[in-house]
Amino acid sequence: MIKNIALSTLLLISTFVFAQNTAMSGAEAKAFVTKVSSETKEIKTLQSDFIQTKKMDFLDKNIVTYGRMSLKTPNMLSWKYTKPYQYSIVFKDNKILINDQGKKSSVDAKSKTFEKINKLIVGSSNGQMFNDPEFSVSYLKNATSNIAKFTPKSAQLLKYIKQIELHFPKNQSTVSQVNMTESSGDTTNIVFKNTKINATVAASEFSL
Repeated sequence: MIKNIALSTLLLISTFVFAQNTAMSGAEAKAFVTKVSSETKEIKTLQSDFIQTKKMDFLDKNIVTYGRMSLKTPNMLSWKYTKPYQYSIVFKDNKILINDQGKKSSVDAKSKTFEKINKLIVGSSNGQMFNDPEFSVSYLKNATSNIAKFTPKSAQLLKYIKQIELHFPKNQSTVSQVNMTESSGDTTNIVFKNTKINATVAASEFSL
């Protein structure tokens, strides 16, 4: 019995260690950045279904929403939430266009915190995210993914965002998952599925 318990404990520890993120070497990070930057230059459009999970300290349950993300280079991006409610947010011409269940509005996107996140998403489609002067970047890896972790440099942005992680599956140059930690401790996890690259994206995806 003791031997079995010891073996089980060892297996659990081994699994935990195996799943941990470790820092890339300088050569690994350089190769990763070069690969992603090179391959994503060919991306003109990208569309993906997503599942977003928001965890907030004052709520007992996580908020889970579903939708579709559409991107068209150089700077058009839309998030359309379909469940459990209808909500659209479009980044276009330095404006944020919002349709909250039929109520439409528009605000200046400049200096908006969420715009920084979307700038990284757009940058992930053309390799420019690694050169964003507002963030310092560290590179990690685990058994299944390469990870670019972005930390804001300015105290102003650090008031809202602690860090943003972009996950890239091994041998893939597009983002499969985004993890954001706010300074408050709240977290947002976005998982992308059914990603289509350079397929036709309807103009209606970027309008309200």
